[in-house]
Amino acid sequence: MPYAGRVFTEEEVEAAVGATLDFWLTLGVEGEAFERELAAALGVRNSVLVNSGSSANLVAFAAVTSPKLGDRRLKPGDEVITVAAGFPTTVAPIIQNGCVPVFIDNDPVTLNARVDQLDDAYVPGRTRAVMMAHTLGNPFNVTAIVDFCRRHDLWLIEDNCDSLGSTYDGKWTGTFGDLSTQSFYPPHHITMGEGGAVNVVRNAGLKLLVESFRDWGRDCWCPSGKDNTCNKRFGWHLGELPDGYDHKYVYSHLGYNLKPTDPQAAIGRRQLARLPAFVDARRRNWESLRRLLEPLGDFLAFQLPTHATGWSSEGFSWDSSGHRSDPSWFGFMIRVLPACPVSRRDLAVALDAARVGNRMLFGGNLVRQPVFAQARKTGVPLVRIVGDLAGADAIMNDCLFVGVYPGLTPAMCGHIASAVAAAVGRRLDL
Repeated sequence: MPYAGRVFTEEEVEAAVGATLDFWLTLGVEGEAFERELAAALGVRNSVLVNSGSSANLVAFAAVTSPKLGDRRLKPGDEVITVAAGFPTTVAPIIQNGCVPVFIDNDPVTLNARVDQLDDAYVPGRTRAVMMAHTLGNPFNVTAIVDFCRRHDLWLIEDNCDSLGSTYDGKWTGTFGDLSTQSFYPPHHITMGEGGAVNVVRNAGLKLLVESFRDWGRDCWCPSGKDNTCNKRFGWHLGELPDGYDHKYVYSHLGYNLKPTDPQAAIGRRQLARLPAFVDARRRNWESLRRLLEPLGDFLAFQLPTHATGWSSEGFSWDSSGHRSDPSWFGFMIRVLPACPVSRRDLAVALDAARVGNRMLFGGNLVRQPVFAQARKTGVPLVRIVGDLAGADAIMNDCLFVGVYPGLTPAMCGHIASAVAAAVGRRLDL
């Protein structure tokens, strides 16, 4: 029972083959169509395809460092608030661009940021942005974070890689910030193999910056294979270049080459059409596992959506805020409680032996990872930390997740639940 996998039909295979027949291969008409369709599905201004979700995070963050943004650009030394437990490439672009991640803690129940620590993390004149993920498909507290960013005029970058199809108050995640990112790696909600996207939510001017950093840092906005869309290809005078230097070879940024290919985009278009069914299946599988594992509640705890206070067979109960989150679940998180007769490691080993795929919450508490621990030893820490990060440590020590991907059948969910029960010395009547 893998924790994730590709779900596809002959349509994706035919689309990939069809996109290779003219042997254009690099990003082209299929890519342009996928970008339009993804933006329309989310209701954002633009979507720009890249070759991975990690590249999407790198390009999105680099875009807000552009000198073309004037005083709003992020500069080396500026601080960016994020969370301690998660995937490293949500944080790495902050450091790679010379800025300082400020880690606040995670709530072990929702797995998302403890928004009560935002004000403690904020330093006037130094804090310039917030960049964090909707964890395992669970929207973070959008109301609190958006209000905080607006109050202090901060950039907000949503890492939506695990959360395509999730909603908060009926609105898609990935549509609340200035920029958001997607991953189309096979375990995610749809796949194009390797692949990702940066969503430009409102400010159309950010699209040119995103594309520039994706495409070598160039100043020209002509698509591949097209020339002179500005009608003045040899009429610019930029930097210290000669007058009329070919605009296709003018570089305003230190960029990358992070484009995917057209056959990948062709696959992505077919996958996007399946997204509603995939999201329904993920929610159905999550509910099935939650119902099956309810008898183990003395030993194990399970993730709750943001603003939920509990779960029963009737559904979730909610706090008094009036806000609702509806995750498009990436996985089913299991937290081992102190009363449990086995540790998280024991549970992981037992599930592995039962051929049930399972994963930690990615890097756990990232400050415990070798790269950050070594930096502290040198006396040059890469991050600033708020509080003791006890929640992130609890997630690292006590949590793992199993799959809910659309390829799981009811029988497979039953096997997963039975394997979990057997690991803690119990038997379920399925």
